[in-house]
Amino acid sequence: MRKGVTASAACLSALVLCAGMAPAASAAAAPKDPPKGEITIRVLTVNGSGCPAGTAAVSAARDNTSFTVTYSKYLAQAGGNSNPTDLRKNCQLSLAVHIPQGFTYAIASADYRGYANLANGATAQQRANYYHQGMPQSTSVAHNIRGKYSDNWQFTDRTPVAELVWKPCGEDRNFNINTELRVDKGSSKPDETSFISFDSTDGNVNTIYHFEWKKCPGR
Repeated sequence: MRKGVTASAACLSALVLCAGMAPAASAAAAPKDPPKGEITIRVLTVNGSGCPAGTAAVSAARDNTSFTVTYSKYLAQAGGNSNPTDLRKNCQLSLAVHIPQGFTYAIASADYRGYANLANGATAQQRANYYHQGMPQSTSVAHNIRGKYSDNWQFTDRTPVAELVWKPCGEDRNFNINTELRVDKGSSKPDETSFISFDSTDGNVNTIYHFEWKKCPGR
């Protein structure tokens, strides 16, 4: 058994523009602290086999440094008596993010957490990307776990400062999140069930997205 799988995808931006394209909005120097005022985040649409209606929730941190997404029925599994359609689960969220006036934001990093129970010879994959509405879709970053494994897992995707993609100042743009969990039973025994989930043994696990803030020009 291996404990606490972690990884950092610093070499791959989770919010990357297509080659030759520039960010849609410029911004002034970054403020020392997050902006004051309330941030509200509302789920507009939910689609995918990993997040049936009512099983995904979102909330902003009180200090305006991040927001969390919580899933309660997001699990992929293979082997044993599993249904073939269960080996891959996905979720697409569209969020309305309201931030204090005069500021813009980018996502600097994302922490993904969950639990996996994989038989010897089985593998699991967690994949995700996110982007502002109307802007190029980001590169999808994937992380793998190999069995035998039975423990919580955590992966962190970091975006280099030079590659941060900022929400255009003064524009309302929904924020979209795509995630996927997948299991391959591989060489494990046919009667062994392997799974990966956005959950944990104590049920207290959130996916956390960390803000980077800048003041808009002229503010």
